[in-house]
Amino acid sequence: MFTVALIGRPNVGKSTLFNRLTGRKSALVSNTPGVTRDRREGTAELGDITFTLIDTAGLEEAEADSLQSRMMAQTERAAKQADILLLVLDGKDGVTPTDTHFANWVRRFNKPVILLVNKSDRSDAKSGSVEAYQLGLGTPIPISAEHGLGLYDLAEALAAYTPEIPGEPVILDDNDDEGTEHAPGLLRIALIGRPNAGKSTLFNQMIGEERSITGPEAGITRDAIETRWAYQGNPVMLVDTAGIRKKAKITGELEKLSVQDSLHSVRFAQVVLLLVDATQGLDRQDLALAGHTLEEGRILVVVANKWDAVTDPADVRKSIAYRLEQALPQGNSIPIVTVSALKGKGVDTMMEQVLMLYARWDSRISTGKLNTWLEQAITRHPPPLVGNRRIRLRYITQIKTRPPTFALFTTSKASALPESYMRYLTNSLTETYNMQGVPIRILLRKQNNPYQDTPR
Repeated sequence: MFTVALIGRPNVGKSTLFNRLTGRKSALVSNTPGVTRDRREGTAELGDITFTLIDTAGLEEAEADSLQSRMMAQTERAAKQADILLLVLDGKDGVTPTDTHFANWVRRFNKPVILLVNKSDRSDAKSGSVEAYQLGLGTPIPISAEHGLGLYDLAEALAAYTPEIPGEPVILDDNDDEGTEHAPGLLRIALIGRPNAGKSTLFNQMIGEERSITGPEAGITRDAIETRWAYQGNPVMLVDTAGIRKKAKITGELEKLSVQDSLHSVRFAQVVLLLVDATQGLDRQDLALAGHTLEEGRILVVVANKWDAVTDPADVRKSIAYRLEQALPQGNSIPIVTVSALKGKGVDTMMEQVLMLYARWDSRISTGKLNTWLEQAITRHPPPLVGNRRIRLRYITQIKTRPPTFALFTTSKASALPESYMRYLTNSLTETYNMQGVPIRILLRKQNNPYQDTPR
């Protein structure tokens, strides 16, 4: 499968075209220029042509060591990786000096360049396609990424180059919620946390390249960035997400979209790595993110980053563990791993923990063993009395995995069983079957008494 990169200055509609061609609303789109910062990949289909499409940051001239220069470096990597470049212009603006500058810039890659004039459906954009001829990049193709106009002409232009590029089969899983292609057994891991916790640094360290832009500025990452990776032969889809601040501090449409994208990544992950700046400790926002992850039934690993900068490691670890235990159900079993994302220390230990937890998350316990455990748990700590009658727990069985979910049958009113006793059962089940770190759900079900309505 060949690779195509979308190139162009900010706000010309690259992300809108990316979403159109990949069939997903995965790239953030806003009227604010410069929304996209990292490069983002997806599988696109256009007619009979299937290819990898890369969305890139808007091209801007920038000073060295600035955020814009790091964004430009990401775009340059995408251009080097791609087989074909799509240079996108804004038809209503015509050809700007910036467009001319970057038209010359793409020539140096010695790759096929297709010139697209976007927003050509607008009445004030008719002259844009004519002006685009002056760039000397061949016949411009007028399109509308928003409305899907001109895509047939784009398909024909791509087809002129595809015979020279060998194709590869694309593996699609019908059960994938967002249509993301993946091989069987692919493990989805999402990195979440507050801004500047080190998510992108860890992401780059794990995959071994500067895939996400990093720097001292908070909130650099805006889109959730996915990339394929493998750890010790295990296929992984690794997702870097935007930092999530407290809800009260989230301002502006763009930040709200970024947060929604991050939370969406949690929902479709199997393992969530919650990065915490160990020099600052665990705060209420970290606990909120941890609680959200557990509610979604995902495996949660708390990753204490910047551990090499911690002056009292034992005290910091104890503090994190205490806050988790006090604030969250199963909080005492949430694993805590320490890393230095910048130096790459602790990454192997972290991944070994992830693979072990994933195996537990996907495990099943026989009904016989579960009911033996239930009988012992009730003997040690009987259910409470309700109206001078003790609640009877009759039977338990596992009804699903991912996360392990159990149905517990009782002849009494299910809601009468207090939360404290449910927590006791959950902790006992976790300890008995070595399910530490795995979210467990026990659902109460009322079992009808066959003699209830029988006359005496």
